[in-house]
Amino acid sequence: MPRMEVDPLIDAWEAAWSGRDKDAFRQVCIGDLHFEDPLSKRPLLGVDKLEARAARLWKAFPDMRVEGAGPRLAQDDHVAAPIRIVGTHRSPIAGIPPTGRTVSLHAICFCEVRHGLLGRVRVFYDLHDAQVQLGAAPEVGSAAEKAMRVVMGFGMRAPKLPGLFQPGSNR
Repeated sequence: MPRMEVDPLIDAWEAAWSGRDKDAFRQVCIGDLHFEDPLSKRPLLGVDKLEARAARLWKAFPDMRVEGAGPRLAQDDHVAAPIRIVGTHRSPIAGIPPTGRTVSLHAICFCEVRHGLLGRVRVFYDLHDAQVQLGAAPEVGSAAEKAMRVVMGFGMRAPKLPGLFQPGSNR
């Protein structure tokens, strides 16, 4: 699919998010849309589920906007679109009370296009960075982050077990 054909579709996807009009998703997505992002424990199936997700995000980030952040790449029926998501946290979300902080995330939307509409959208971004920006997770490299990793078991060395993983060991 040539890039010129996908630009209006991706522009409309970004406008649906920024315009806070959940019905706008029906203009750019197929009804049985498959949507995934770092907040999803499992894929959201159906445009109605995406509309509900968007409504929750718009409530938490009422000034949220999605904007293009670089050139889009298209091949056959797949599109990779870099975006930037910006919004101020004004209502609780995912157990985090409102912080009044502005979040700015770079993300990639990896999309499958079916019949000229978005059929599958996977959004990739750094969820930990979002948590840090909200003040819900410690800064990378800080003493608090190092302590958190120790508690979670990262950064701790496993005990040496005789014969395992030793030079010359074939187990």
